[in-house]
Amino acid sequence: MKGIADTGFLVAFANRDDVHHDWAIGLGARVTEPLLTCEPVLAETAFHLQNVAVTLAMVAEGLVTIAFECNEHLPQLTALATRFSGRQPDLADLCLIRMSELYPRHSVITVDRADFRVYRRNKRETIPLICPPDR
Repeated sequence: MKGIADTGFLVAFANRDDVHHDWAIGLGARVTEPLLTCEPVLAETAFHLQNVAVTLAMVAEGLVTIAFECNEHLPQLTALATRFSGRQPDLADLCLIRMSELYPRHSVITVDRADFRVYRRNKRETIPLICPPDR
């Protein structure tokens, strides 16, 4: 399975008390190659888990790999920040939108269905998502 990992998925994967933990574990079991992510997602994950070591272990053990350098995409990130300013996206979301443009065959794995259903890659394209089932 190819995917781009968002914070909510990683937090749910690592936190047994998260409402989406079972979903994330089930999805993680189907991962055959590291999921792509970015450093802002890892920073958010470490913050929410209050555990940097667990976050780094997800990289070291091959659940995710860092596949994005913000500095190389500043003009595109700035344009996305302007385009979606009404939703006040954080840097991690902007990076994931850009990564979806760079890796169009990868779905974004997120629990943030509301924002990612509004975000568009390449100005008009919906972003393919993998989300937990609706409750």
